[in-house]
Amino acid sequence: MKRASIKDIARIAGVSVATVSYVLNKKEGSRISEATKQKIFEVAETINYTPNKIAKSLKMSKSKLIGLILADISNDFYSSIARCIEDEAMKYGYTLLIGSSDENPEKFKKLTELFSEQQVDGMIVAPVVNSDESILKLVKEEYPIVTIDRYLKNVNIPGIMINNSEISEYICSYLLGKDFEEIIYVGYDTKLPHLLDRQEGFEKGVADSKISIKKLLVGIDHITADVQAALKENLDLKSKKTVIYFSSNKLGIAGLSYFIKHNIKVPDDVSVIAFDETEAYKLFPTEISFVQQPLIEMAKEAIELLDNQINTYTVDGKKITFPAKLVEKSSID
Repeated sequence: MKRASIKDIARIAGVSVATVSYVLNKKEGSRISEATKQKIFEVAETINYTPNKIAKSLKMSKSKLIGLILADISNDFYSSIARCIEDEAMKYGYTLLIGSSDENPEKFKKLTELFSEQQVDGMIVAPVVNSDESILKLVKEEYPIVTIDRYLKNVNIPGIMINNSEISEYICSYLLGKDFEEIIYVGYDTKLPHLLDRQEGFEKGVADSKISIKKLLVGIDHITADVQAALKENLDLKSKKTVIYFSSNKLGIAGLSYFIKHNIKVPDDVSVIAFDETEAYKLFPTEISFVQQPLIEMAKEAIELLDNQINTYTVDGKKITFPAKLVEKSSID
């Protein structure tokens, strides 16, 4: 016979998995009504949810587990920051559970439910498009949660980010200080606020420029094909001295592979700068200039914020912004 789970209790009681987890595991002072709590206990007994687990959950204040939901674990940026978060979490005595949403809001929702069922003390998440509802459910249940790298405009929770708009504007100023005749921005066609901030900074930075400016936006589903098609259509190496600003490392990798395929030399034929570091840049014959995020500092602050939320829950929506910096290499002529 299948063992009863927290998810079964939530389904029968008509509440969220997070609510059941909080009632059985922790969260004194939450706004869950006594009637709802009683209903959960009754359902738990009815379906023979292990009695000693209920008793244990009521006695224990913390599981010392943290859930981390990344947008794409295959991306070097996220795998690197996951390692930093794990190292910092261990200093606080937490064990990290990691999931990748793959930019899918339904998968993001399932991961939040899974982590709730695992009775994690809190979560650090990189929101995806249309994940607002899943996060708001956790906020409603006063579930400790902190965003990393990204944020949602309509959700007031603590978060860690960088100065996307400012650093992007600075990059433009840096590039305009050189003798380029054209700047091409390659970004995403997206609703994610942090990427829109990055794009906004670019637009501000080149607003008063006298040189040719192009903005190429691609979707997230076919990055390599879309980037290479856009470059083929818009890159004119014969008439203009051009620099390309890739707004993510995945976009940069797609562009660099196009250059290799078509024997385009960096920086002799075109100059390149990209957002975020990746091991893949080391495979390219030219060292690539990139924007570096302070991953260790971001991880430290994320864990501290979450630990504070776990110990004393408050709805303060504290956002901490770290400055990114440009690391100059030989890909800019």
